Amino acid sequence: MAENHCELLPPAPSGLGAGLGGGLCRRCSAGLGALPHRPSGVSKWVRLNVGGTYFLTTRQTLCRDPKSFLYRLCQADPDLDSDKDETGAYLIDRDPTYFGPVLNYLRHGKLVINKDLAEEGVLEEAEFYNITSLIKLVKDKIRERDSKTSQMPVKHVYRVLQCQEEELTQMVSTMSDGWKFEQLVSIGSSYNYGNEDQAEFLCVVSKELHNTPYGTTSEPSEKAKILQERGSRM
Repeated sequence: MAENHCELLPPAPSGLGAGLGGGLCRRCSAGLGALPHRPSGVSKWVRLNVGGTYFLTTRQTLCRDPKSFLYRLCQADPDLDSDKDETGAYLIDRDPTYFGPVLNYLRHGKLVINKDLAEEGVLEEAEFYNITSLIKLVKDKIRERDSKTSQMPVKHVYRVLQCQEEELTQMVSTMSDGWKFEQLVSIGSSYNYGNEDQAEFLCVVSKELHNTPYGTTSEPSEKAKILQERGSRM
């Protein structure tokens, strides 16, 4: 039976693959083709200047969504007009505060929004960067939030305003910002102007106070509290 012997290749003297050829069989390596290599000078790290704030992340993170603006940025899309600053960071004229949740989503796939940020702001950025899965996730979160808010009972805040008779018509006609007239209480003629007594009134107004996820409240002023106490004793 004939024996098969491997014919070893000499090591490459220099250049790409130097020292890789030695020890390889000519016959065995014939079907291997060219060895894959990474383009020289291309870093896996990418620096972004978003609205004056710097972010450092990897190309792999930015390329999670192949249809996104950030993917095209990393691929140096010729149709994408992108500039760099003096440090080599890509310039993006967007709000850095809302870019944080977008970048973190690309890193770990979870939507995390600080309580002081609005979901609508994150949605605006997700749509700008065209990250489709994040857009859907934020929209679902907004719908869930609005659904909970609509099921909460509506509260009212009341205020008591003191006015003279001649001011009453103007005050009632100029009420705005959701305030509604509720009740008018006469407190007599406490003041005398010239030869005429001026009637004094307490005007009770109200406004719907919608509950929000951020705990928004509306407190009456100190003057309104005093007037409310005075009106309650009438």
